[in-house]
Amino acid sequence: MDSSDMQVTATNKNEKIILETLKIANSALKLKNLKLNSLLEITNAINNNFSTKQLLRIFEFVLRNQLNIGKLVLYNFDVKWNCALKYGVNGEFTDIDIDKQLIVFKEITEVKDEQKLFLDNFEVVIPVYHKTIPLAYLLIGDIKDDLIENTKTRHIPFIQTLTNIIIVAIENKKLANDNIRQATVKKEMELASEMQSMLFPSSLPKDDKLEVAAHYQPHQMVGGDYYDFIRLNDNEVVFCMADVSGKGVSAALLMSNFQANIRTMFNYTSSLTELVQDLNTRVLASAKGEKFITLFVAKYNFVTRVMNYVNAGQSPPLFFSDKTTSLLTIGCPGVGMLDELSSIKEGIINVSKNSILLCYTDGVVELENDHDREFGFSKLELLLLQNQNAGMEELNKIIVENLSKYKGSKPYIDDIALFSIRFL
Repeated sequence: MDSSDMQVTATNKNEKIILETLKIANSALKLKNLKLNSLLEITNAINNNFSTKQLLRIFEFVLRNQLNIGKLVLYNFDVKWNCALKYGVNGEFTDIDIDKQLIVFKEITEVKDEQKLFLDNFEVVIPVYHKTIPLAYLLIGDIKDDLIENTKTRHIPFIQTLTNIIIVAIENKKLANDNIRQATVKKEMELASEMQSMLFPSSLPKDDKLEVAAHYQPHQMVGGDYYDFIRLNDNEVVFCMADVSGKGVSAALLMSNFQANIRTMFNYTSSLTELVQDLNTRVLASAKGEKFITLFVAKYNFVTRVMNYVNAGQSPPLFFSDKTTSLLTIGCPGVGMLDELSSIKEGIINVSKNSILLCYTDGVVELENDHDREFGFSKLELLLLQNQNAGMEELNKIIVENLSKYKGSKPYIDDIALFSIRFL
């Protein structure tokens, strides 16, 4: 083989590697969108009060057709243990003594060989607990790995999350049917709390480009505040902070829909104006004019060091740069307030090194002390100036400590959310 033939062979190999890499990347993006859409579909079904049968049908469709789970049995407790859902198996599955044979499973567990006899060769057991009380057990098997990741290690936590949401939603329906009002509220709050904690970022960057930290303190078990960090590509990231009108479960569920929408929509558009317009339409459809959401959303480019933002009625973030502070107010009214947002303006900022963006919700500046005076914006600005060299986590901690001292004996009357970013 001469040198020209060797070059052609090497080129063909490189082309195959590139095509395979693109194929894997495309599959990864499809999988991410699939999970977000699945979560959105189930959340919408719960919000629209779908029946237990309909919720289980959606749950089965996601696991069977989208996550490639070949067989499944779901037990839940309603006075006694029942088989709520099964597919890919034969028989009624009433022979398992759940209180003896499944009670040993306290967390996600791969089935051992000696357990496969009574578990009919299922591969994984996923228990659902409320504190120390078991609510359900999901048995799954014939788990098919996909192109880019091992299903057992990557899909299982997501399946556990979906199972938790479905089971708690079913539990809420039981309580509602029995007219146990207080228990229903408690269960709904727990459902919303689980969903809400899942939707917040599990980790925030602290590297040579950004230092990001957040603090969230809901007024009740669940709240209507939201923050997010979204990495669009190697050069661009998005920061979000939002606050839904009202409190409690309905606010938290609307916010969960909002979060799923905003993450999905960034797969289709990079325009903040288009994003806010679309979000306005979706919030109107979901809330039916009864609630609205204030939002600050910013997109930052590491290469150009330019940050574009839209403030849709949100408490204006503080931007600290070159020893001065400014308020980021450019934007439009909150989403869901008007049928159409005819004029949306985008702010543009050239970000210098060591600049700080401090986002907060109105529960921070509107906190009152024993003399019925609000904490106010000026005190927050002063804390930022006095602690401009502190780390972002430390800055949040200092603000929270000052809020606690300021309120005295007064209770918190709203959610407290802080989202701090230092640009390096």
